[in-house]
Amino acid sequence: MLTFNLADLFEVAADALDDRLAVVAGEHRLTYRELDERATRVAQHLRGAGIEPGAHVAVLAWNRVEWLEVMLGCFKSRTVPINLNYRYAAEELRHVLADGDVVALVTERGFLPTLAQIRAELPLLRHVVVVEDGDEAPLEAGDLRYEDALAAAPATRDGLGPRSGDDRYVLYTGGTTGAPKGVVWRQEDLFFAALGGGNQGGDPIRTPEELAEVVVPDRRPWLVTSPLMHGNGQWNSLVPLLTGQSVVLWTGRRFDAEAVARLAAEERARLLVLIGDGMALPFVEVLEADPSAFDLSALRVIASGGAILSPGLKARLADLLPQVTVVDGFGASETGSTGRLVGTGDRSGPPRFAMGPDTTVLDDDLRPVPVGEIGRLARRGHVPLEYWKDPAKTAATFPTDADGVRWAIPGDLARPEADGTITLLGRGSACINTGGEKVFPEEVAVAVKTHPDIVDAIVVGAPDERFGQKVVAVVEPRAGATPTLESVREHLKGQLAGYKAPRQLVVTESLRYTPQGKPDLRWAADLVAAQST
Repeated sequence: MLTFNLADLFEVAADALDDRLAVVAGEHRLTYRELDERATRVAQHLRGAGIEPGAHVAVLAWNRVEWLEVMLGCFKSRTVPINLNYRYAAEELRHVLADGDVVALVTERGFLPTLAQIRAELPLLRHVVVVEDGDEAPLEAGDLRYEDALAAAPATRDGLGPRSGDDRYVLYTGGTTGAPKGVVWRQEDLFFAALGGGNQGGDPIRTPEELAEVVVPDRRPWLVTSPLMHGNGQWNSLVPLLTGQSVVLWTGRRFDAEAVARLAAEERARLLVLIGDGMALPFVEVLEADPSAFDLSALRVIASGGAILSPGLKARLADLLPQVTVVDGFGASETGSTGRLVGTGDRSGPPRFAMGPDTTVLDDDLRPVPVGEIGRLARRGHVPLEYWKDPAKTAATFPTDADGVRWAIPGDLARPEADGTITLLGRGSACINTGGEKVFPEEVAVAVKTHPDIVDAIVVGAPDERFGQKVVAVVEPRAGATPTLESVREHLKGQLAGYKAPRQLVVTESLRYTPQGKPDLRWAADLVAAQST
């Protein structure tokens, strides 16, 4: 009997779609049947190597088709894929491999020198499979080449079941503070909380078999620019794969807006993932430079998650691509997808989201806060089980209330509004305390970006002798413009309380963003500190 297991669900889609193109990744183009066969070979190889169900198998690679094959192959073999950040230094890599009890690793050859520095400290790691990437780093004794491993494994599904919706999915996330930690989900919960429940735009499916009936009638590819080493990339790849839309992976080592626009045009992408202004701004600038250079007539949705797009950029996108809906989604590794932005998040205040029925705002006693009060965003229902090997953090983030309801509360501060929406105020750890008043950087950044001389802004706190901390805006000016602190503070009158307005302005040629498209707060804070010395 089929279950809400990600391997079972993918096989339902693969059997129904067969020769439809499933994935494009660089030079690789695989149909559903071909992707299913290669993922099955991965699963059979793992079983043949003695990697038991429940064991952790890590992947260390840039975006490439093998990432998807290994992830699906792990689901098929009931092993658990563990995501590794390809920018990790040796000690960071050692921490996750050790903390995650990883017994097998699939890695690009170029990462072997880093791995060599820490192998002796990883007694559980006993199986390494190497994907060729053009590097010439030597393999160690016992290492296997990926294609050799697949060629020697059978392509039949025999012996891989039975599976369960209780099979685990683990996502390592850095969060806002501390070392990376693994969020442990049941696959069934992840399917409904983060992957849309199988029926895009409709009610979630009721049985796994129903997935074959709701797959889209034709290919409507999603172009995923976010890395598979993070949840955004994984979830935005699994959703189109499970619903028949197919996925196009951006495989560049850095975000290249012109190349992404060209790829979207060539592959007739229907949905494009752009994470925050860090990706959207250069994309807009490329289109504005020559609006007729790329045929994006097939594009219908631009989706951002994890970093909200600024109102000005949304307006520019609307002018360039009037047929496109821009969607700001909100979610977290600990909650899945929880809501969508209402309006544009403009000068009327911080962003407000329409949330699902299982999402609310709670006080410290796990009771709903009144309208207008600040509490912590919380979700119930399909939520994770725990943090891997961290009972204290698990108890704090996934508490159970007096009525026996279990909640996921990752730390986002929020305020319920009278119209039923929820205003997001950011993580409490990033809150600026200035003279006893709390200031949420995201709220201030949204307002600063509406200044006519400012393209983009990051807001951070800096030490202040009188008030403890002060609000500082790091801004990127428009070409030829020179914004001043006085003009910014004047512009914000009527939008924000006076204590929220920046007391220092740092102007820089361009802002930095993390590989996930989020503002690089550490870089901004260091820049402010450097200018203060």
